[in-house]
Amino acid sequence: MRYFAFALAFLLSGTVQAETLKLLTEEYPPYNFSENGAVKGASVEQAELMMKALDTEYSLTVLPWARALSLTENQTWTCLFTTGHDDERDKRFKWVEPLLVDHMVMVRKAGSGVNPANIEEAKRFTVGSQREDFSADYLKKNNFPKIDLAADMETTEKKLLSGRIDLMMTSEKTFEAMRNQGKALESALILEGKLYGFACNLGLPDELVAKMQAQLDKLIADGTQDHIFAKHGLQSKK
Repeated sequence: MRYFAFALAFLLSGTVQAETLKLLTEEYPPYNFSENGAVKGASVEQAELMMKALDTEYSLTVLPWARALSLTENQTWTCLFTTGHDDERDKRFKWVEPLLVDHMVMVRKAGSGVNPANIEEAKRFTVGSQREDFSADYLKKNNFPKIDLAADMETTEKKLLSGRIDLMMTSEKTFEAMRNQGKALESALILEGKLYGFACNLGLPDELVAKMQAQLDKLIADGTQDHIFAKHGLQSKK
């Protein structure tokens, strides 16, 4: 898969800031994805509106997930989205959320007959996920014996459709978007709900994190977030 490193820097006022806030993301439609040299998606639109309302300089870059996660933990002025917030990640980052609230779902190839009734039955199958994704952490935490890890969701999806794996984990909203695109996928098992947001380096100033949260809260309160979801064919699950 080709990855697009697309960087946009915006100087939003006459105030000069010593650091540029680096916003990192991955290819994970419909939330964040590259298209014709631009970065788009439901989460990207929220991020751009938030940043435009702040007096700060920022960049937006698409990277493989594992690399983006590592950079976020090791570079102070860095945030990663759209990131699932779970217990394992909670203390590793400062959080700005929710960019969305969603459930995780195990997805099968249409007509495959893979139909686990619960998590224990799902352990009989090979389940695909992405390296360093919190769904991979979920599989490991719940002692799944056959986990197939790929660099990105597109690779996992190809493995599922070719029969190399039995199930893949993704968010319910992403599955709905894939299904709406005509992909031969079916929901096999709906799992627990999750918050998704910005995971920011622990060294990022609290003042900036608070300003980001205030702007996200405003997008939620005035209905902008729901409007963005609807634009991308997503339903709010508040």
